[in-house]
Amino acid sequence: MTEPTSPMRINLVSIFPDFFRGPLSLSIPARAADAGLVEYRLVDLRDHTHDRHRTVDALPYGGGAGMVMKPEPFFEAVEALEPEGPVVLLSARGERFGHHHAARYSEAPDLTLLCGHYKDVDERVAEHLATEEVSLGDFVLSGGEVAALAITDAVVRLLPGALGDHEAAATDSFYLRRLLSAPSYTRPFDYRGWTVPEVLRSGDHGRIAAWRAEQARKLTRERRPDLLDGEPDPES
Repeated sequence: MTEPTSPMRINLVSIFPDFFRGPLSLSIPARAADAGLVEYRLVDLRDHTHDRHRTVDALPYGGGAGMVMKPEPFFEAVEALEPEGPVVLLSARGERFGHHHAARYSEAPDLTLLCGHYKDVDERVAEHLATEEVSLGDFVLSGGEVAALAITDAVVRLLPGALGDHEAAATDSFYLRRLLSAPSYTRPFDYRGWTVPEVLRSGDHGRIAAWRAEQARKLTRERRPDLLDGEPDPES
């Protein structure tokens, strides 16, 4: 008899753990948890402080504006979790998150996401606790919670069984060959004079697949040419 697979654990470490409760109770993240594919652990950093004010931040050494999150709560929170997989600090200085990160994280037994807030996080968290730093893009958020939620969603939908149809994920943008996905259409065929491409109604699966591949490359070339770097362009 095959042993049941343990659920992936996603540890969300934040001073605002309630931020995650609503979104994780909806849609694919909720269904994956109900199916036993993933377990979410919400960790309040303030539970790992030792003063009556539950202090998680302090003035920066060297002066300057803003407050810096202290290292001790992060270290103690992660040590209590005993993670086996990546420990990721959400940071504007981090590597830009992409599908390859989500795929790698989805294969780990657990994923720990550290959410900063205020001006910054003590650099010792990045250097000696986190295994990597990741950013959603070239902009700054008020805290790491929004980024952590986006990463959680991207990872969970890749877990086997999270989506009813694996092809729904396999045809997403970035999934194969790092291309954007082809356009999608549904009923009605004619809406305000805008019609669905005839090839999609042809029933010819070979032609449809070729059209989608052509459209994927066309859109990628127009909107994200950086994704095609190093690949030969058949139209050149």
